[in-house]
Amino acid sequence: MATIKDVAREARVSVASVSRALNGQAGVTEQTQQRIREAATRLRYIPHGAARSLITRRTHTIGALLPDLHGEFFSELIRGIDLAARSRGLHLLVSSSHDDALEAAAAMRAMQGRVDGLLVMSPHADADFLRSNLPAGLPTVLMNTALEACPDYAALSIDNRGGTRLVMEHLLASGRRRIAFIRGPAANHDVAEREQAYREALAAHLPGAEAQVWPGDFSEQSGHAAGQALLAQASRPDAVFAANDMMAIGCMSALREAGVRVPDDIAVAGFDDVPMARYVTPALTTVRVRIAELGAQALGMLDEQLESAGPVPFAHHRVQVELMVRESTVRPGHAPHAKPKP
Repeated sequence: MATIKDVAREARVSVASVSRALNGQAGVTEQTQQRIREAATRLRYIPHGAARSLITRRTHTIGALLPDLHGEFFSELIRGIDLAARSRGLHLLVSSSHDDALEAAAAMRAMQGRVDGLLVMSPHADADFLRSNLPAGLPTVLMNTALEACPDYAALSIDNRGGTRLVMEHLLASGRRRIAFIRGPAANHDVAEREQAYREALAAHLPGAEAQVWPGDFSEQSGHAAGQALLAQASRPDAVFAANDMMAIGCMSALREAGVRVPDDIAVAGFDDVPMARYVTPALTTVRVRIAELGAQALGMLDEQLESAGPVPFAHHRVQVELMVRESTVRPGHAPHAKPKP
């Protein structure tokens, strides 16, 4: 492999000039830079990343720690982060904690020295956990984390409560009165907010109504199992709200297998609006989260910290959502209700 000395010899300049030219530093004329770049191309020279990092103190790599990498939500999120990173000349290093605190801590430590900044989505990300596993001063943006638990970090979260209210108001306006909820992982911050908003909506609009909460883990399989379980009850619900789309789709599959008509017998709604939601039959009513934009916005907040000459205030933003009314909650012959404003 060609070395920086080979490039310097080919371009008839010093090694220092090659280093300055390839790192975008001043002190080299445009004509000389062109000659150096042409020499590097002819020799197929690849700069040594570790050595360059020692000089520039930048790796031009961003880390993203996510609770999982499976499913449409995370593929869309990663796509949004990666596109935003590439547009800024940054590379992306992704790791998953598999919802395990020890794995999340190990991933954070493994990224130290390899990334210029970190995006963190983890149910374990409270202030003590982050202080124990992140070096002081590493630019960090939290995604979908309890803001009150981490006041000293920039954060971006979904308007879970507002989205849940939109779903519940739509189901209630369409005459549904026995509304069940399929929750996700117990430690998940988004799930906790969505379940609380579900219970609050029941208490506000149907005083005395009993909450029907079924376990789930965000997978289609858990939604399918919840659908089978709620059908076995003596008093079936007339609507099901799942904490994400994949559980809603799994639930609809269980209902269809049992001969239950959606939405005639039981309406079903989800949360996220993953691409699959509009193509299942019936198309799924859901809360639209612009997932790729969520990732891009988080990357933008991180890049602001990276490029700032001084400290950046810890901004806390909530991403607004909207209700997408589709056939899974609208009986044939009934016009969908207008979407309430979030």
